[in-house]
Amino acid sequence: MRQIFLDTETTGLEHKLGHRIIEIGGVEMRNRRLTNRHFHRYLNPERDIDAGALAVHGISLDFLQDKPHFADIAAEFLDFVRGAELIIHNAAFDIGFLNAELALLDMAPIDAVCHGVLDTLRMAKDLHPGKKNNLNALCERYGVDNSRRTLHGALLDAEILAEVYVAMTRGQESLIMDLANDTTDQQTSDELAQAGRPRRSQCILRASADELAEHAALLTTIQKESKGNCLWLAGETGS
Repeated sequence: MRQIFLDTETTGLEHKLGHRIIEIGGVEMRNRRLTNRHFHRYLNPERDIDAGALAVHGISLDFLQDKPHFADIAAEFLDFVRGAELIIHNAAFDIGFLNAELALLDMAPIDAVCHGVLDTLRMAKDLHPGKKNNLNALCERYGVDNSRRTLHGALLDAEILAEVYVAMTRGQESLIMDLANDTTDQQTSDELAQAGRPRRSQCILRASADELAEHAALLTTIQKESKGNCLWLAGETGS
């Protein structure tokens, strides 16, 4: 379960108009734990930077003059993301720019080397319809510290996105891992039984009253924010 949280900064909003990537930042996570491996490069775009983009990220063309071109780092970048799931906020924007850069080098699109792309903006809109779901809003909603984010920066935004993603998906991954472990335990138990060895006893942990109360409160919040579309509650009522 290898995931790369990725962000880019660019010279403008439209790669179809010739705008280029000027910064790439990515952090690696395995099994919901950051590994301290990261990829970060500033890039010389060989073109001007729009004033609007400069106001967002603060990266000047003078600063980028001695930086490498995308072609210089493409192989290293692809090695870093190869085989991983990419997790990006507003993925269509970053993937569009990455594929445009790769196309200039006659290289295959990014999804040819990655295990897939997950868009956390789409995920957030599904979880919180009708609300602001930009990265700052999600940080406030999930209690993630973004005080260092005075300007957009690819590596910092990738690190913050990793924290936001863990908060957004808390409970889901642990449930999946528990189910996988249960399946593995059952297979091992069956194999032992077939070999004439006794099965080990299963330990069942019941939720406490406080845990049940917290669970009920969370379901109430989900029911409210989803405007009555909490699937868990619908399953309990049989509707």
